Amino acid sequence: MNIEIQTKKLNGVNVTALFETIEAVKGNAAIAKFNFRASNTWLGGEKNRSTIKEFSGALAEHRAGGKSFVFDNGEAEVLLGEDKAPNPVEWLLHALIGCMTTTTAYHAAARNIAVEAIDSSLDGDIDLRGFLGLSEDVRKGYSAIRVRMRVKTKASAATIKSLTAMSPVFDTVSRSVPVSVEVETY
Repeated sequence: MNIEIQTKKLNGVNVTALFETIEAVKGNAAIAKFNFRASNTWLGGEKNRSTIKEFSGALAEHRAGGKSFVFDNGEAEVLLGEDKAPNPVEWLLHALIGCMTTTTAYHAAARNIAVEAIDSSLDGDIDLRGFLGLSEDVRKGYSAIRVRMRVKTKASAATIKSLTAMSPVFDTVSRSVPVSVEVETY
């Protein structure tokens, strides 16, 4: 007798595997512990390059023998750069909306909410007086970020908004996280 397991997919998400993962984590919380890593090399001036490869999670190392993802950081000419790559605060916007979009699709699928499309735009305000050390009253980073999402779904806007708040990057940015810095000179 051949038993075929039916896989349910919604919003491009394997909902069957998602719920299997949830049950596995309920049985062993250590499965949920992940550690993501990146390295960065300064290339001179405003240019630097980040490399992302290995990470651990679900009780194993991942991508150890796989490919690396390489991203260049730069600055616009008005910020004394050559405008050859997004700057780190632009990458932050990319990370934020990317995570919010994926989170929305995953959590909607888990709740059996069909989503046909998600389009977003976002912008943020930075006052350089903080970065330049010209005012202690001005924050060095974003003072505000505005996200506008258009989601094609039958679910209410309030329901979708509650799903976006489940995003790990949204949580990190909106609630901040302690960052420890260790410097070694040579």
